[in-house]
Amino acid sequence: MKIGIVCYPTYGGSGVVATELGKGLAQKGHQVHFITYSPPARLTGFMENIYYHEVSSLDYPLFEYTPYETALASKMVDVIKYEKLDILHVHYAIPHAAVAYMAKQILLAEGYYIPVVTTLHGTDITLVGARPSYAPVVAFSINKSDGVTAVSDSLKQDTLRQFDIKNEIEVIPNFIDFSRFRKVDKDHFKKALAPDGEKILVHTSNFRKVKRVEDVVKIFKQVYDKIPSKLLLIGDGPERQSVEQTCRDIGLCHEIRFLGKQQAVEELLAIADLFLMPSESESFGLAALEAMACEVPVISSDTGGLPEVNLHGKTGFLSPVGDVDDMAKNAVHILEDEARHKVFQKAALAQAQRFDIAEILPQYEQYYEQIIRDCVRN
Repeated sequence: MKIGIVCYPTYGGSGVVATELGKGLAQKGHQVHFITYSPPARLTGFMENIYYHEVSSLDYPLFEYTPYETALASKMVDVIKYEKLDILHVHYAIPHAAVAYMAKQILLAEGYYIPVVTTLHGTDITLVGARPSYAPVVAFSINKSDGVTAVSDSLKQDTLRQFDIKNEIEVIPNFIDFSRFRKVDKDHFKKALAPDGEKILVHTSNFRKVKRVEDVVKIFKQVYDKIPSKLLLIGDGPERQSVEQTCRDIGLCHEIRFLGKQQAVEELLAIADLFLMPSESESFGLAALEAMACEVPVISSDTGGLPEVNLHGKTGFLSPVGDVDDMAKNAVHILEDEARHKVFQKAALAQAQRFDIAEILPQYEQYYEQIIRDCVRN
């Protein structure tokens, strides 16, 4: 198949999933065309069967805001028409699903029909899409898509609850590439960060309020009081300054490292003993899955799709959002006993293997084929 993929090219979960999906499809022989304003962060180096089409918008004094959506629609039309794509897959409803509808209508006027699949990732529904200024367009775009997928059953239910959706929503979960995310021997690295055998706790996110990174620091403080440990904070974002201040307030800056954005996050997960994810909202929990693939148990909130990934009492523990005391208690429970920690590690890996990209890719291929067949019949 010739597949167009539209996504945000940043480090956010939707962009990561879209890029890894495209790479996986290309490795299976499909021709994949990325359409976005810059190369996706996870798209590094040359790969056979992958093409990148840059969307460049007009910088004109008349426009207070650059009309990116118009430029994107035009680029979609151009790529679909001249590359003869079989299907267009847009990730994150806003604005991609609406722009895809516009592109589809332009092509229809020229006698060309392109099936469009929209994948819902989370905040496009629960946060941004729920705003009154966006909600009508989001609902319309979803209903006008030829196929709709959601990354978790929780997100599917949220979508059906918030919008009047007529389309069927197929749940195809996020996935993990075990050629990258796996437990490897990095003991020399671990000794450099924890020279006295301290436990290493890790959190990775975009440091937005919804990630509750200050809770991570508060959890770590309670763990540190009972078990010698270090905390690695991976990522960056608007809440970093307040989190740094929290570290100073509790007097643990010497035990907490802010590592910023990291390309090779898997090397840090390889030395982790526990992963912390106290988010206020998570449609799936991809960062937790990446940790579990590296045999790292997870302490998380019980929100959204996290219970579908992190199994309470098996791969880690779930707690109500904001319950720092319970999360800290559960973290200590896992870390204080080596034998118990190994049991959780083994279960985390086994659960992660259910989301192996080799298991999920065929689901997307079958779904594409089904949507194309349905469009031909109609």
